[in-house]
Amino acid sequence: MVITQTPLRISLAGGGSDFKEFYADGAGQVISTAIDKYIFVIIKERFDNSIVLNYSSKEIVEDVSQVKHELIREAMLKTGLGRGVEISTLADIPSEGSGLGSSSALIVGLLNAMYMYQGRQVTAQQLAEEACDIEIERCGRPIGKQDQYIAAFGGLRVFTFHPDGAVTDEPVELPARSVLQFGNNLMLFYTNRTRNAAAILTEQKLMTRERRKTIEAMLPLVNTIRGAIQARRFEEVGSALHQGWMLKRTMASRISDSQIDELYDRALKAGALGGKIAGAGGGGFLLLYVPPAHQENVRAALSDLFELAFLPERDGSKVIFNFKRYPFK
Repeated sequence: MVITQTPLRISLAGGGSDFKEFYADGAGQVISTAIDKYIFVIIKERFDNSIVLNYSSKEIVEDVSQVKHELIREAMLKTGLGRGVEISTLADIPSEGSGLGSSSALIVGLLNAMYMYQGRQVTAQQLAEEACDIEIERCGRPIGKQDQYIAAFGGLRVFTFHPDGAVTDEPVELPARSVLQFGNNLMLFYTNRTRNAAAILTEQKLMTRERRKTIEAMLPLVNTIRGAIQARRFEEVGSALHQGWMLKRTMASRISDSQIDELYDRALKAGALGGKIAGAGGGGFLLLYVPPAHQENVRAALSDLFELAFLPERDGSKVIFNFKRYPFK
């Protein structure tokens, strides 16, 4: 049996520049942090040659080609994992429409588990590259590359997406105590709405060239946030998040609406310095930067929403259990 643990993430700035439609004509860049909420993948050997899958549905099939879950199917084909296995997935948050990168964390965790089950340990770079290939190329999902990379690498990082398709990463160096201090100023609230991320992202992808100047205006916020974090001027992150959200709202028609705007305004009036809807927008989680002195006021203002307590996560996808039976000789 093999179990992998893969972190979800929050993106702080630069979203949209990780689409090929943008970085093919000039490098894109994002700053993201993994968080201590996870996708777990469990693979165990079966006594027969069936393939059994347990997720929000259950599948029992005899061949990989019959698997309906496209991410599991394509991961099995990519890694060469065959029959006689049972694969289960578990998530700390709603698996669809959360805005926390759950689908990319899932495919990274699947690849990591499948390789390790076959006795192969691969790099974070390989996991991220192959996850991008599966989601973007094989499955045709209208997404960028940032989620797969932060799920594989973990930590607080800046990723640069180069015109030739290469991706480089730079960890944001910060003592552990300062990472916790920064994380304690961030709050996540569930908007009680999931959304069809594919529909929003498809529109955003189609509008990338038309909205190029808007994305370019967002890119300097990556270095603004990185510099503020490294200098421990954390309150500047709140202002930068607000600037980014005001720009992001113009990227597609369903990123925000009157209900989301009203929630955000309530948070600002209660003491939040800035924030954004996580991920594609339209629902999922609302990320806020709130100094500790104002956090109880913000909780009261958003008392109708569920708060998800979290902290930044240092590690990317990792194997947390690996047991193989060896027969007696």
